[in-house]
Amino acid sequence: MFSESTFLYTLSLPDSIMPKPGDKVRITTSKETFEGILMPRPDLLTPGITVIKLKSGYNVGIESKKITSIDVIEPYAAKSPVKTASAQDPRLPTVAVISTGGTIVSKIDYYSGAVSADYTAEDFIEMCPELKGIANIRAKKIMGIMSEDMDFSVYEQLAAAIADELKTADGIVVTQGTDTLHFTTAAMSFALQHLNKPVIFTAAQRSIDRGSSDAFMNLICAVQTAAKFKVGIVATCMHGSSDDDACLLIRGTKVRKMHTSRRDAFRPMNENPLAKIWPDGKIEHLNTQYAKSHEKPLELKNQFEPRVALVLIYPGMDPGSIEYYIKKGFKGIVLAATALGHVPTFNPQSSLMQVLDKAAKKKIPVVIASQTLYGAVHPFVYTNLRKLSVERKCIFVHDMLPEVAYIKLAWVLARAQEYAVIKHMMQTSIAGEISERHQPGEFLI
Repeated sequence: MFSESTFLYTLSLPDSIMPKPGDKVRITTSKETFEGILMPRPDLLTPGITVIKLKSGYNVGIESKKITSIDVIEPYAAKSPVKTASAQDPRLPTVAVISTGGTIVSKIDYYSGAVSADYTAEDFIEMCPELKGIANIRAKKIMGIMSEDMDFSVYEQLAAAIADELKTADGIVVTQGTDTLHFTTAAMSFALQHLNKPVIFTAAQRSIDRGSSDAFMNLICAVQTAAKFKVGIVATCMHGSSDDDACLLIRGTKVRKMHTSRRDAFRPMNENPLAKIWPDGKIEHLNTQYAKSHEKPLELKNQFEPRVALVLIYPGMDPGSIEYYIKKGFKGIVLAATALGHVPTFNPQSSLMQVLDKAAKKKIPVVIASQTLYGAVHPFVYTNLRKLSVERKCIFVHDMLPEVAYIKLAWVLARAQEYAVIKHMMQTSIAGEISERHQPGEFLI
C-alpha cells in the first residue's frame, strides 16, 4: 500500500493545504498555467515531477521545483458507481459482448506506471451509451488477461463461451488484447463449425483513458456488425485508417497485426477486407467470398493439440532448434520459411535436411508456410523445394499465414493422426484460410 506522503511530491506547501490525488487543480509556473486532475506519481517516473491529467485526456508532467502556486479548484470526492440494468428493446437484436481483457478494457495504473486490464465488460458498456441504440447488449467477462498470456486452453474456454452465448444472441462481440488477436480469431474460425451468426473480435491499440483511444469507435462498429451482418463468420473489426472514420471487417484467418502502435494496425493478408463499417451502421460490402449461411447447427470443435511448434527460418540457423522439438515429443512443426518455402538446404552448418529426415521417420508432420506473408509457397518450383515436399513429405499450405498454420495444425492434430488425413485437412480450406486465387489490390491494401 502507498501512504499519503507518497503522493505529496516535492512541493513546499503545508500538509494542511496540500492537494490530494484526484483533486482538480490549477498549477502555475513562472511561464504558464495548467488545469487538470492531480494524479499520483508513477513509480517509474523521476522524483520531483507533478503529474496532472488535462481536459484533453492527456497527462503532463511538471517539474515541482518550477511550480510557483497550486490551487485546488474542486476537491476529489470518491463516487460509488451506480449500475442499472438497461431496458430491453424488442425491436433490436441482441448482441453478447464477451470480455477477455487487453488494452480495450484497460486503463493506466498510476501507482505503477503500467497499463492493466481493470474494467469489466459491464463498465465498458456503461461508458459507451451509444450501444443502447444499436442492440440489446448482454455483457459477460470470462477472463481478464493480456493476449500474450493466452494459450490453447484459453481458446477452448473462449470457444465454449461463444457457443453458449450464440444459443440466444443474434451476434457476438469479443474484446481482447491486440498482440495475439490474429491467433485467437484463427482458433475460433476452426473451433466454431457451421457458424450461422457473426462472431466479431475487436480490440484497441490505445487504452480508453487516452484522448486518442480507438476503443470506442472499434466497439461501436463491432456491435453494429454483430447486429446487422447476417453472415456466419469470425472476423475482426477495427480502425481502417488512422482517422476516426470507419472500421474494416477482416476474415479471422486472413488478418494480421502489422504495426506496433498505429490504430489501423490490422491488415488483411492475401484477401480484400470483407466490408467497411461506419459507426452510424452503414456497411459497404467489399468481398463476398464467404459462406452466406449454414443449414447445419453450430458444432463446437474446440479441442487443440498444444504440442505444436512455430519456427522462424533464418540464415545460419542451428538445426538443433528443430531437433529440440522432436526430442521434446512435439506432435507437429510449422516452419515460417522464406519466400516460396525455402529452408537452409546445402550449407553443412545450417542444413535442415537431416533433422527433417528425423521428423519424417517419427511421423511428425512438418508444415511449410511463408514468412513473407503475402503470396504463396510452392512445393515444386525449385530443386530445394522438391527436397522438402517430395523427399521429406513436408506439407506446403499455399498462402496460409504461419500463425494460422500453427493454430490449424494444432486443431487438425486433435482429430487426425494419419499423415494422409493430416495433409488433406491442412491443404483444404476450412475457414477461408487458403485463397483459391488472389485479386488485384490485395497487396498492402
